Amino acid sequence: MTTIRDVAKKAGVSVATVSRFLNGSGYVSADAAKAVTEAVEELEYELNPVARSLNTKRSSLIGLILPDITNPFFPELARAVEDVALSYGYTVILCNSDEDPKKEKNYIETLKKKYIAGFIVTSNQLDAPHYADTKLPIVALDRAINEKIPVVSSNNKEGAVLGANALLERGCQNILFLRGPEALNPANDRYDGFMEAIGKSDVDYRIVTCPFHYADSQKIVERELKDNPEIDGIFASSDVSAAGALKAAVLLGRKVPDDLQIVGFDGIAMGEMLSPGLSTVAQDVYKMGAIATRVLIKRIENKPVEESFYEIPVKLVLRGTTRSVE
Repeated sequence: MTTIRDVAKKAGVSVATVSRFLNGSGYVSADAAKAVTEAVEELEYELNPVARSLNTKRSSLIGLILPDITNPFFPELARAVEDVALSYGYTVILCNSDEDPKKEKNYIETLKKKYIAGFIVTSNQLDAPHYADTKLPIVALDRAINEKIPVVSSNNKEGAVLGANALLERGCQNILFLRGPEALNPANDRYDGFMEAIGKSDVDYRIVTCPFHYADSQKIVERELKDNPEIDGIFASSDVSAAGALKAAVLLGRKVPDDLQIVGFDGIAMGEMLSPGLSTVAQDVYKMGAIATRVLIKRIENKPVEESFYEIPVKLVLRGTTRSVE
């Protein structure tokens, strides 16, 4: 097996020079760099990644902390992060926090010991001081953590205006809004957007807090439809909640979209698979993950980052759970 000493001998330089060049940890002249590069290629030398991380106190690993991988929105984000990271030579370690702050902190401390290069985080906490204290590059994805950490998110408020107006324009007179957990910034922004749109109308509406979980959403909507049969429109703060609402409607014999219309929020692939297909406010999930990864890699490599807040536009996608405009 070729060693670093073999490379140094072939290149006619010291072992220390080869080490500085390969680890990017100090000055190496252009002539020496050329000689080392040629020696590495000729001898087919491969630097041990474990040894490199010990020397530089940094690996090519990125930690991706997600709150709930059973929600299809987050695996779609993970796919984008992994694709882009791999193209830059980084490997992604996926961590599922189950929306548990203790698990988040445990992942951080464990991966720091592995010389993780940086983190991309979707946290369920409005302010998480343990991230600010890591002294490692971090990018928040979908949910802001604090003003010191760059965030990539969708225009959630504008999206909720689009979703609410889609129901209003299609004649809904009694709308149920499934708002997300109050501890999440995106859910609060969607609530603000819904209230802005509904405030300009004279229709009746109800608001219930609903977790981003299919079964819970189904139960909540079943109860609401039984107690309030006049409901003719549902706007859900996530596609998963909207899918639960659709299941509840089917079980209660409500005809969608003839006497009950439903709009979700996310634009995940699952929405196209439902029957009828789910109308939704679509986020560009892949673009969000890709931008977050590029921003993190710039921070890891000490390159300038142009912005600290990236807001991705959303669009309304109409399918079978809404009627045509009358």
